Amino acid sequence: MPSVNPSVRLLLLLSLVFSGGCASIQPVELESEYTAPPAAAPLWDTIVAAAPTDWHALLNDGPTALDWRLRAIDSANESITFQTFLWYFDTAGRMVLDHLVRAADRGVNVRILIDDFLMVEDRLLLALAAHPNIEYRVFNPYKRRVSSVATRQLLNVAEFKRLDHRMHNKAMVVDNQVAIIGGRNVADEYFGLDEDSNFRDMELIFGGTAVRQISEAFDTYWNNRWAFPIETISHETASAEELAEARRITDEATHIHTEESPELRLEKWLSVIAGSDTGQAILYTDDPPEGNPRNREEFPVQVANELIALFDAAEFEIVIVSAYLIPTPELEGAVKRALDRGVRVRILTNSINSNNHLTAHSVYRNHIGTLIESGAEMHEVRIDAKDRARYMLTPVEQKNLGLHAKALVIDDDKVFVGSVNLDPRSLKMNTEMGFLVVSRPFNETVRSAFEGDFSTENAWKLELQDNGEIFWVSDDETLTSQPAHSFMQRIEDWFFAHALPEDEL
Repeated sequence: MPSVNPSVRLLLLLSLVFSGGCASIQPVELESEYTAPPAAAPLWDTIVAAAPTDWHALLNDGPTALDWRLRAIDSANESITFQTFLWYFDTAGRMVLDHLVRAADRGVNVRILIDDFLMVEDRLLLALAAHPNIEYRVFNPYKRRVSSVATRQLLNVAEFKRLDHRMHNKAMVVDNQVAIIGGRNVADEYFGLDEDSNFRDMELIFGGTAVRQISEAFDTYWNNRWAFPIETISHETASAEELAEARRITDEATHIHTEESPELRLEKWLSVIAGSDTGQAILYTDDPPEGNPRNREEFPVQVANELIALFDAAEFEIVIVSAYLIPTPELEGAVKRALDRGVRVRILTNSINSNNHLTAHSVYRNHIGTLIESGAEMHEVRIDAKDRARYMLTPVEQKNLGLHAKALVIDDDKVFVGSVNLDPRSLKMNTEMGFLVVSRPFNETVRSAFEGDFSTENAWKLELQDNGEIFWVSDDETLTSQPAHSFMQRIEDWFFAHALPEDEL
């Protein structure tokens, strides 16, 4: 998801005009800490023997991804590093919390780094950080802190330019032996557990030298001057009672994930390795700011530049899957260059009613005509996708589907999966990360995983008519206007399309 709701950002920009100055928070200088070398333990010895080369596998659906996240935490012997943009303490979030604390209770060193934009559970997190084996840091924090996210943004409006740059990275490394990265935040809707709406998302699980690449990237952020120990910024009082209450979830949610014996856990690891891919994996990651995030020379564009290079190197096909699609001039130029040299470009993004940020969709719609006229094939996720049960727990009759995955399939031998949306916020303002995998078999695996998402049973196919109008075509109906919830949503969409600054989205 975008790191700042664009409508809130518009309010902040207006408030900035009328606000006075306030003292800025100053970056911290701490002694550097680094991820320990790969742990030696019977479990890892067996896994390494079974997979002597680097390996990676796809985590395609939410429930499976949560299983592997918890299984990996339960496998830890020495260290866990956990980096995320968003962490809600709903069912999935509390299960992750409980398993992390259980690992710390076993003596595992746990380091948690979270972006500050949507972090509101200071009391709970202070209690979590009070554990002798847990360290908790907050990236690019707000100075004035209250429980309401919107109020906190208004109170810190004089620092809008610094706070508008967020850490959107998502990664978890266990014992420096295995890692998970991709698009998922930690909340129910990313794992198919929400009662109303869930996301189609994607992650990769890794073993081998790629894990060390992720650890080094995490350490760079952990040791950055803008990563603050939570106890240095929070004005709350730690609540051990709240932490204990949150941890009760494991015994209540056995239908989601059950305790595993060491033998069964090893069996699961060997099974995923047996079905994994061993192609080359290259980490793309943005540099965190050293001076001040607001400084233009500090803007994180390293991943964006790598992706533009991928587009320019494509020979015959580019498949784009992006939850939020607002092409920058550089990206739009790369897409046009690809189309001009005969490369097929297929795009899947959210429709107006599957997008959880209407403002993001509103600005995207300004690019639809240009993309289709240039030759791109456009598809938008249906909120009522007929195969949505693949990504969420049943029953699904009343549940909606949205897209949160961020991936590229290039030609027949490359795949990129990460945290990067193809919008100005991801490409220019937030820090991001992801992996390029060079492998024909894995390219086919990911291509097959997405193929159903492009079908008209699950996505609208946008068709440009001779008179310039766009039709939305599914397997059972054709619409001459966007598949909106209501007429009012269309009015709001039109207003935002003309009112919002595109570079801020």
